[in-house]
Amino acid sequence: MKPKTRVKGHRGNKSYLPSKPCAACGQPMSWRRSWARNWDEVKYCSEACRRRRSVQPDP
Repeated sequence: MKPKTRVKGHRGNKSYLPSKPCAACGQPMSWRRSWARNWDEVKYCSEACRRRRSVQPDP
């Protein structure tokens, strides 16, 4: 069995992790490990919101 790794200070409490609103629905989304490398570029909380994003027409 794989040993459990623990982040110092985490211990299941995600309140200290960064969060930001989704660009499509406005709901707050918490940081996820899979977004660690590109957190600044993440705009949508889900694939469904990414599909629903509002597309601005070019003038």
